Amino acid sequence: MATGMRAAWRDGYGLVDLRKDILAGLTIGTVAVPLSMALAIATGVPPQHGLYTAIIAGAIIALTGGTRFNVSGPTAAFVVILFPIVKQFGLGGLLLASMMAGVILLLMGLTRMGRLIQFVPYPVVLGFTAGIAVVIAVLQLPDLLGLQAGQLGEHFIENIGQILAALPTLNPLELAVALGCLGLMLVWPRLRIPLPAPLIGLVAGAAAAYVLNQWLGGGAVDTIASRFTWQADGENGTGIPPIPPSFSAPWHLPGANGEPLVIDYALFRALLGPAFAIAMLGAIESLLCAVVADGLSKTRHDPNAELMGQGLGNMIAPLFGGITATAAIARTATNVRSGARSPIAAVVHSLVVLLAVVALAGLLGLVPMAALAALLLIVAWNMSEARHVWHTIRSAPAGDVAILLICFSLTVLFDMVLAVAVGVGLAAALFIRRMAQLTRTSLLADPQHPLIMQLPRSVAVYDVNGPLFFGAAEKALRLLHRIDPQVRIVILDMQDVPSIDASAMVALNTLIDDLQAAHIGLVLAGLPPQIQRKLLRSGVRRVPGSLGFASHPDAAARLAQRWLNPPADTTPAT
Repeated sequence: MATGMRAAWRDGYGLVDLRKDILAGLTIGTVAVPLSMALAIATGVPPQHGLYTAIIAGAIIALTGGTRFNVSGPTAAFVVILFPIVKQFGLGGLLLASMMAGVILLLMGLTRMGRLIQFVPYPVVLGFTAGIAVVIAVLQLPDLLGLQAGQLGEHFIENIGQILAALPTLNPLELAVALGCLGLMLVWPRLRIPLPAPLIGLVAGAAAAYVLNQWLGGGAVDTIASRFTWQADGENGTGIPPIPPSFSAPWHLPGANGEPLVIDYALFRALLGPAFAIAMLGAIESLLCAVVADGLSKTRHDPNAELMGQGLGNMIAPLFGGITATAAIARTATNVRSGARSPIAAVVHSLVVLLAVVALAGLLGLVPMAALAALLLIVAWNMSEARHVWHTIRSAPAGDVAILLICFSLTVLFDMVLAVAVGVGLAAALFIRRMAQLTRTSLLADPQHPLIMQLPRSVAVYDVNGPLFFGAAEKALRLLHRIDPQVRIVILDMQDVPSIDASAMVALNTLIDDLQAAHIGLVLAGLPPQIQRKLLRSGVRRVPGSLGFASHPDAAARLAQRWLNPPADTTPAT
């Protein structure tokens, strides 16, 4: 049993909780139907594949994952990754890449990489999600304005040019339907009527499109039924097939050229990069969603189990026509606020979507494309986190702001994978720089200092403070290469050095060699035991009168005094 379900049983799950789960599942199911269709279309595949994702992956991930409240299905974040895959490899390639991503997610969970989210800096997440929102919004403009722009491509600048060139073909009726639906979905939540705004907006849009198409003739307003056709089990039709998802091997589905995929090593090699990108984004978004759900519900999730659940969902859903799935923050938040108590709510949500496919496929076909574009504009705006972006730009350090803007620009102009890779790399470099600035070495020169008072001028004491690693060691130890010629012994107070890496050990060995060549003794004082063991393994050994270790600075001072004034009949102490 999944971690989330076990947690619900431990809390005493009963009939009252089941009733709350059913009501919550009905609510999020009605929200998921239009969103699943819209997101599938934005990805470049027929709308039923988004519905199949919510049905299959939504139920499997809920039952096998590590949270009580995550609701999984197609999400807006994946549009910028999946859209190019569909262009290059077709529907079959997309489903195969989703399965490969599922395997990667499962392995991540099994190898306990569930704390991955802690290593993705906030400016990187904020930058690429805002960039994704801009890309999604631009992709909706042709349907929103009713343009005859043809199929948009993978590149943002080219798409902008294509949309601008098609502006003379603007359809006022479709624009009016889109603006009406957009306004209604924005105003509806303020009325506090317990019906989801997307449902109301799309029902109103479908009614308006039906009236206009009856009054002015078919084709006045483009709908799902006029845009998409289907064939299944010897039958065919328009819109969405009124049949539940059935088994279909992805490699039997068409590629980009309309022909079945050729399964070979070259195809898997070409899909490995996109699959890895899907898995990374799926892990980040799912674990972020789990953190949000924990904050809303005061519960705790199991990140490794959640990754395994996401992996299983993405491995199985493509076998039934489902595209990539991950936890959706908006639907999860709605789930929690609707009173859900366990993963059963997400399973009910999947059953609601299944019922809509089987019983309401004809009505779903009446939904206008302009209304779906309006819905995705709202999704893109909510996803952009515009207020958080602006607040970060105004208040965050300049380095973090630069990372945010770079990730945003790279996501919009190139792709999200490059944006995340560059963003994480820049964030790591910024972190190294900041840590290096914290590490310093200073000469103790205050004559009133207790340690300095008991030592002659031929002994210099340096305080090393901070971690010694490849970005800081050379800078921190550079001062020690410029020692007063009168100094015969150097004491390094290293009590405040919490860690040391291989680069720092090389720099320290170089310093030791330089001091020994200059006939200057060195005492390392206050080294933590684990660092002293590292130095011993690297070959740093005590040399009487030349190199020694002391447990603390006072002991180092006594050792330096013995080196300077050894008894006539003994070897200098070490």
